[in-house]
Amino acid sequence: MDNLPIVLVIVAAVALLVYVLFFRKKALPETAAGKRAVEPRAGEPPAAGKTSKEARHLGPTPKPPTPESIPSTDVLPDESGQVPALVVEPTTAAPPVASKKDVAGLRKGLAATRGGFMARLKALFTGKKEIDPAILEQMEEIMISSDVGVKTTQSILERIREKLQKNELADSDAVWAALRAEATRILDIGPAEPRSNSKAKPMVVLMVGVNGVGKTTTIGKLATKWNGEGKKVVLAAGDTFRAAAVQQLEVWGKRVGAEVVKGKEGADPGAVAFEATKKAAELGADILLVDTAGRLHTKVNLMDEIKKVKKTIAKAMDGAPHETLLVLDATTGQNALAQAALFKEALELTGLILTKLDGTAKGGVVLGVCDELKLPVRYVGLGERAEDLREFVAVDFVEALFGRDDDEAAAA
Repeated sequence: MDNLPIVLVIVAAVALLVYVLFFRKKALPETAAGKRAVEPRAGEPPAAGKTSKEARHLGPTPKPPTPESIPSTDVLPDESGQVPALVVEPTTAAPPVASKKDVAGLRKGLAATRGGFMARLKALFTGKKEIDPAILEQMEEIMISSDVGVKTTQSILERIREKLQKNELADSDAVWAALRAEATRILDIGPAEPRSNSKAKPMVVLMVGVNGVGKTTTIGKLATKWNGEGKKVVLAAGDTFRAAAVQQLEVWGKRVGAEVVKGKEGADPGAVAFEATKKAAELGADILLVDTAGRLHTKVNLMDEIKKVKKTIAKAMDGAPHETLLVLDATTGQNALAQAALFKEALELTGLILTKLDGTAKGGVVLGVCDELKLPVRYVGLGERAEDLREFVAVDFVEALFGRDDDEAAAA
């Protein structure tokens, strides 16, 4: 009996030890792997799903994800703190949509063509629910007479004829939609690849074209546009054979605050272009616009001269000129197409500018030029004001030209 207190103490100690071991083990949560979590040391985060032995073996425990480290998705991290990978389905780019504001302005500028060429085409479909294949012959006559060009007209109508034979065009609306689609396909060439890095400073733009197309005026309008965008522009009066051309360029230069580099009357155009390129670089200009004398495209010696101007610019600045833009008068119709073909053969053109589109009922010449030369139209002139020189966007142009009369209110 003397040992009874000792026995009771031992029994109590054993009972306490069993109690602590049993309930402590039950209180520790299980991880996703079914093992007991290891109680972390003070100041350390728990190692999820790992025993103390495993944690020591694998090294330091990674920090749990923070809100900033979790991707901005609706998928939450799982128990291990990992975010499941997302599978992103590819999306199809939506087709370009015409700007209502731009279309309204274009329609005003193309009023003559819409009342001529397009009005005659629309008249063929008025009141017709069923399409007679013979209508294609009438379309051909109208399109050729509107300076679309024989080759381009035949190409467009051949595609439409194939769809008619496959019964893909059930009514006049479908044929009209097919005609618009063909026009968009032809005009949506996209900008030509520049010969050099487009970020070159200055970007040298060589302007070419025959006398009377509005080349010098177009240079002034481009200078106004780019000056309004905050770019520093320098003008080169390379048309040294016409004193009026130099004076006209100087007026534009004063108007937009652009320096004009010129030579004496009758000076070598190449020398002026060389000096202007060097000067523009010294001034830190963004753009140099180089005017040239109106080339008579039928005169070989004059075409050779402009080739020399282009080579001289390249000597002044590696990779220049970065753009060679041909200015065409849209009112000259098929003659403009002939000019463009000869200029393209002689020079490495990167784009076209069509002026005076507001003064012709045969705006279909745009289709012929783009289709046969595979050169993009960069700008179109629709009036005398600087803002009337508009950047060419194929989808807007087609909507303005081919839009039905009942669409005009929506476009406005």
